[in-house]
Amino acid sequence: MEVESEYLRIVIERFESLKVLGDKTFRQISEEDIHWSYHEASNSIAIVVKHMSGNMVSRWTDFLISDGEKTSRKRDEEFEDDISSKNELLTLWESGWNALFTALRSLTPEGLLKQITIRGESHLVIEAIERQVAHYAYHVGQIVYIGKQIKGEEWNSLSIPRGKSEEYLKQMLEKHKGEEED
Repeated sequence: MEVESEYLRIVIERFESLKVLGDKTFRQISEEDIHWSYHEASNSIAIVVKHMSGNMVSRWTDFLISDGEKTSRKRDEEFEDDISSKNELLTLWESGWNALFTALRSLTPEGLLKQITIRGESHLVIEAIERQVAHYAYHVGQIVYIGKQIKGEEWNSLSIPRGKSEEYLKQMLEKHKGEEED
């Protein structure tokens, strides 16, 4: 097993798990909810998604051959809440993730040590990937948190529900018990 190939597999899985958290949040919120914010200085889910999509498309399109901050990107406009519908939000969400997964799945293990630029600053590809894992995890966490604020008691947990840790641990130990014996 080659470390680089294993890293690519793992990092793709991590990004997929982040996307799933967002997907599960979107299923719980309404058309109106995408525009809710705590106060005027806070971002809505629509703004966070618009920003993430803009970042993803910019960073991952032709990322081995062009700067990750494309001249076509209008970053300041990403913070204007002008998404007209939940459907438009989901389209933006998918386009960003599509750019990311297309780029990552086209990478070879040798490509991880290539140099790329983001805003003129040189990065190893592996370094740029790690930078984006942190960035997207931060924003997906915001999306989930906003969703929880909106739904309150109606929120369906995306992880281990409160008070269920022991039960979950027992299920996981039982599930993996057979794997150890193989």
